Amino acid sequence: MCIRDRQGAERAESDIRPTIPHLSRQVLIGAVAIKLLVHIPGLFRYGYFRDELYFLDCARHLDWGYVDCAPLVAVYAKIALLFGGSLPALRILPMLAGAGMVALTVLLARQLGGGAFAQAAAALAILIAPVHLMIGSILSMNAFEPLFWMGCIYVLIRIIRGGDPRLWLMFGVLAGLGLQNKHSTLFFGAAVAVAILATPLRRELLRPWLWIGAAVALAVFLPNIVWQWQHDFPTLEDLRNVRETGKNIVLAPLPFFGEQIMMMHPVNAPIWLAGLWFLLFGRGRTFRAVGLTYVALLALFIVFHAKSYYLAPIYPMLLAAGGTAIEVWTTQLVNRKWQLVSRSLIMAVVIVFGAILMPMALPLLSPQRHVDYLARLGLEPSKTEVAHVGPLEQLWGDQFGWPELVEEIAEIYWALPEEERARTGIFASNYGEAGAINLFGPQHDLPPAICAHQTHSMWGPGDFEGDQLIWLQWSAESLEQICASVEVVGEHFHQWGMAEENRLILLCRQLDPPLSELWPRLRHWN
Repeated sequence: MCIRDRQGAERAESDIRPTIPHLSRQVLIGAVAIKLLVHIPGLFRYGYFRDELYFLDCARHLDWGYVDCAPLVAVYAKIALLFGGSLPALRILPMLAGAGMVALTVLLARQLGGGAFAQAAAALAILIAPVHLMIGSILSMNAFEPLFWMGCIYVLIRIIRGGDPRLWLMFGVLAGLGLQNKHSTLFFGAAVAVAILATPLRRELLRPWLWIGAAVALAVFLPNIVWQWQHDFPTLEDLRNVRETGKNIVLAPLPFFGEQIMMMHPVNAPIWLAGLWFLLFGRGRTFRAVGLTYVALLALFIVFHAKSYYLAPIYPMLLAAGGTAIEVWTTQLVNRKWQLVSRSLIMAVVIVFGAILMPMALPLLSPQRHVDYLARLGLEPSKTEVAHVGPLEQLWGDQFGWPELVEEIAEIYWALPEEERARTGIFASNYGEAGAINLFGPQHDLPPAICAHQTHSMWGPGDFEGDQLIWLQWSAESLEQICASVEVVGEHFHQWGMAEENRLILLCRQLDPPLSELWPRLRHWN
C-alpha cells in the first residue's frame, strides 16, 4: 500500500467511531456497592500491614519525596491519622479507591461502545480479580494507581472520539498526579507515547495541546523531581540496590505472562484477551492506541524485570474492551434466546469461579482456615520477594505479630534498671518494626524507634544520646563489633507472621562509636 493509501485508510479508520450507548446506572451503582461491601471485613480483620506502618511514619514527616515511594501515599496516610489512624480509618481510603476503579471500568466499557451487558460483564470481571481484591484491602499507592492510569485512558478515548483537544490538559493533570502517586507511571506514560506514535493519534503531535498537557504533567511532578535532586536521587540508588542484591523474584517472559492470568483470575483471561484482540484487530480497532498501550507496557515491564503485579492497573481497560467484544459477538447470534443463554452462561461462570478464589484474595477467613483453603485448592502462598517466607502470602503474613513484638520490647525496656533505661533506645532494623514501635509504643510509654532503613535513615536518630540499644533482627556477632557486650534479652515469634521477624531480641551495651558517628554505616536502602 502506498503512503497516500495508508494515510487514507488510517483517516477512514479514525472516523469509524461506535456510538456511545446509555450508561446503565443500575450496573454502575450495583457494582460500586458490591465493591464496597466485599471490603468491609478488611476494615477490621487481621492487623496493620508492614508498609502501612511505614506510610504512617511518612505521614508524620510529610515531604515531597521519600527513598522508596512518591509523596502522595503519605498524604493518604495523613488523612487516616487525622481520623485517629485506626485500621478502619486507614483501610477506607483504598476501599473507596477500589470503588472508583470499578466505576471507571463501567465508564470505559461505555466509551468503547459497550451497552448494558458489556458494562455489567466488565464490572463483574474487575470485581473478582484477585489482585485488585488484595490491593484494595490495604493502604498503598497501588490501590490508587488504577484511578490515575484509567483516568488517562478515559481521556485518551475521548480524544480519539474527536473530543476537545484541550482534554490533553486533563490527561496531563492525571498523569502528573499518577507520578506523584507512584513512579511506575513513567512506564505507563512511555507506553502511551509508543501507542500515539504507532497510530493515527500521532497527528496530535502537530498540535499544541498534547505538548501543553505534557508540560502540565511535568509541572505537577516537578516538586518530587526537585526533592530527588536535592537528595542525590535516592530512589534510583534504592532501585539499584534492589537489583544488585537480587531482592525481587525475576520472572522470564512466559512465567510473567502466566502470573498475569493468575492474578487477574484465570476465568477472566478469555475476557481481557478478547478485549485486547477487539482493540487491536476487531471492531474496536478505532481505539488501537489503547491496546498498544498494554502491549508496550507489558514489554517494558518484562524487559525491566518488574514485579508481576505492577501491570495490574492496566487491566480495567482490557476488561471493559472484553465485555464490549463479547456483547458484539453475542449480538450476532440470530436467535435472541441463544443470545440470552450465552450471556447468562458467561456471567454465571465468572460469578461461580470468582467466588471460589475470593476467600483467598480477601481477609475473610482465620489464618488457619486460609491456609487450609489454599491447600484444598492446590495452591501455595505466592511471593514476589525472595526473602519473604511464611505460612501466609506476604500481604496477610505481614499483618501479624506487630503489637506482640512491641509488647515484648516494652517488657524488656521496663525491666531495665532506671539508670540504664534512661540511656537506652530501641533500634529497629526495618521500617515495619519502626512503624510498629511508633504506632503501638506510646501505649507502653516507649521512646520512638531508631531506624536507618529507607527514609527513616534521613530522619536520623533524633535526640538520642545514650549508649545502650534494644536491637531487633541483627546477629550477636555483628553487634559485638560495635558494642562492649551483647545480651540475648528476648525472642520474638508469631505463628502467622513473616519468618524474617521471628528473631532474637538483643541488648547492646556501651555502644562504640556513638550512634551519631555510626549512623552513615547503618543506613540501609533496599
